Amino acid sequence: MFIEQLSIFLENRPGKLKGIADALKEKNINIISLGLSDTTDYGIARMIVSDSARAKQVLLEKGYTAVLTPVLVVELQQEVGALSQILDTLSTKGLNLEYMYALVTGKEGGAMVVKTSDQARTYQTLKDAGMKMFSEEELNELKK
Repeated sequence: MFIEQLSIFLENRPGKLKGIADALKEKNINIISLGLSDTTDYGIARMIVSDSARAKQVLLEKGYTAVLTPVLVVELQQEVGALSQILDTLSTKGLNLEYMYALVTGKEGGAMVVKTSDQARTYQTLKDAGMKMFSEEELNELKK
């Protein structure tokens, strides 16, 4: 149930993220979700895309440093305390959250892209708690 996240390392300069977006657009690769973090000199764009392996290849050919990382995409109910419930489930099992970012799944739904210190345990913990995790196929259906 892991999704391949595309992580791209880029200089923190005007137009660098646009270059990535344009390269993916040229190959008809959809950006489903994006998280961006930066420092003074560089940034990391983390993306869920419609074809992660192809996207990585396209970006490598354009000279970017890109890697694939397995992440979980956990459904986030649109109600007070939903995020807190996910975080509580992880913290009570001693799972360290490395990062997370949001993903829109439809008019009434959302999800969180989650990366922890132990992805296999995280998957089992969330599954045991009855939380829904999206497959790559389900995410690709969102764009239709």
